[in-house]
Amino acid sequence: MNASTTLIYDSSFNGFLTAVFVAFDEKISVADIQKNGRCQNGLFSETETIFTHVEKAKRVWNGIRNKSHNAISNVYFAFLSETEGVEMLLFDYIQKLMRTQNGKYLDYSDSTVLHISQLARKVGREKHRMEAFVRFQLTKDNIYFANIEPDFDVLPLISKHFRDRYADQQWLIYDVKRKYGIYYNLDHVEMVSLNLKDIHHNKIHKSDAFVNGEYEYQTLWNDYFKSTGILSRINPKLHTQHVPKRYWKYLSEKKEAV
Repeated sequence: MNASTTLIYDSSFNGFLTAVFVAFDEKISVADIQKNGRCQNGLFSETETIFTHVEKAKRVWNGIRNKSHNAISNVYFAFLSETEGVEMLLFDYIQKLMRTQNGKYLDYSDSTVLHISQLARKVGREKHRMEAFVRFQLTKDNIYFANIEPDFDVLPLISKHFRDRYADQQWLIYDVKRKYGIYYNLDHVEMVSLNLKDIHHNKIHKSDAFVNGEYEYQTLWNDYFKSTGILSRINPKLHTQHVPKRYWKYLSEKKEAV
């Protein structure tokens, strides 16, 4: 009996796709696929470290996309969910996809296929929330800065939206939870790492990093938001369904309510 193998990758999406390529190419009996630094050795499995290879990753990407555009979206979105054990779920999903004659007709009664689809939808909803809830503040360096704290790693998914919408401004969106951001320099978007000691999200505690007019604008926006509300039509339960409270501390119009 061939020993099963746990594949260790660098936690990137290309690294994961490379691991999938190696598993298929070498016909490896895969026990698990785990991120480097989080691996746990199985009792009856060997380990193999996979080094990211962009061309191999592209071959897997293209293979999935050729089967189904919907499937490649599901794979990428589900990967960004960061769900525990999502790598093996995705590996199983990709195997089933490759066995089909037409990727459009994956069996949604299959628990793996259904789970990946559900994860992808959750990440998609979070993407749309972040596109709606980002609130920029102008820094003294003339960069529009925003904090977010999404449930899933959606920064790679929202960069195009903000690049298209704010093409004439420098901006930086920072993920507080994952400690990295995306920065647009008027030419392209790049990922950046920041060492922020303080996360500024409440106008009551002012920061020297932002222009003075920024806080005046936030006060004006708060006043406008309150003045346009019709008290008799306020539905707190419905409101929090659309704007969950966990996002309020990053919303200019909600800072006084935090």
